[in-house]
Amino acid sequence: MALDPQAKALLDALAQMEAPPILESEPAEVREAMAALGSMSDAAGEEVREVVEQTIPGPGGDLRVRIYTPVLATEGAPQACLVWYHGGGWVIGDLDTTDGVCRALCGRSAATVISVDYRLAPEHPYPAALDDAEAAFDWVRDHADDLYLAPDRIAVGGDSAGGNLAALVAQSRRGQVAFQLLVYPATDLTNSHPSHEENAEGYLLTRDHMIWFAQHYLGDHDRTDPRVSPLHADDLSGLAPAFVLTAEFDPLRDEGEAYAARMADAGVEVTTRRYDGMIHAFFQLNGAIDRANDALDDAAAALTRALT
Repeated sequence: MALDPQAKALLDALAQMEAPPILESEPAEVREAMAALGSMSDAAGEEVREVVEQTIPGPGGDLRVRIYTPVLATEGAPQACLVWYHGGGWVIGDLDTTDGVCRALCGRSAATVISVDYRLAPEHPYPAALDDAEAAFDWVRDHADDLYLAPDRIAVGGDSAGGNLAALVAQSRRGQVAFQLLVYPATDLTNSHPSHEENAEGYLLTRDHMIWFAQHYLGDHDRTDPRVSPLHADDLSGLAPAFVLTAEFDPLRDEGEAYAARMADAGVEVTTRRYDGMIHAFFQLNGAIDRANDALDDAAAALTRALT
């Protein structure tokens, strides 16, 4: 399909801003740009009962989490939960940049959403983000009673780098994770799939972005390490059911779909949905791209079906 007209308008507007090449940029500059993109998430119509921020113990110090309670939550009754990891190449992004997505998933699925502010590279390179992601999931399970959560209905999810972390947590916590919501996940940091060439330039996330992110996050670490690239794991059997969302004009498209296919071959229940005409990051841009709301609805519906 052709590029979605709203996505094209957004890309044209960003091109006119003439940002410096990513390979010449410092993390602080890119984090500022990510914050601007986060403002394109329209959370005005999303109803949640309560949003509470707190700190929890992490392997490198306290971690911030933001807990979204759905309007339809029954007082004192155990709720389904999604532990959510934001995108941003393990270098950028925070609780605020993913706030609109979390409100939408909470309001549209009636699940509690717990967003995790894991440590970022290059200040905290691999494995800090993954250590934090696993610790946060463990904390949620350990405190399920206090949080009024059903311990057998705790899902993991995330977009891009967050999808990578969610997939890795689902592998290391096999049998504990109830569902995976993987939004254009980074599953193979070798950047060797055809979509990295087809969509290398011009669609928001570029090949150079992925090189820059991986260098800050991994340095010289082996990109084929299964604890870095979940697609390279030997055994995917026994993983939780998954909904894998990809975008047509995204360098990460093929590796996300390859991971879904490998899970399905291993007997995992998987639904894969490619959003034609869409670009990377569209899921959080429902204030600028209407089809993002379709994707949010689909993701929330998949979450509801899996956790009800």
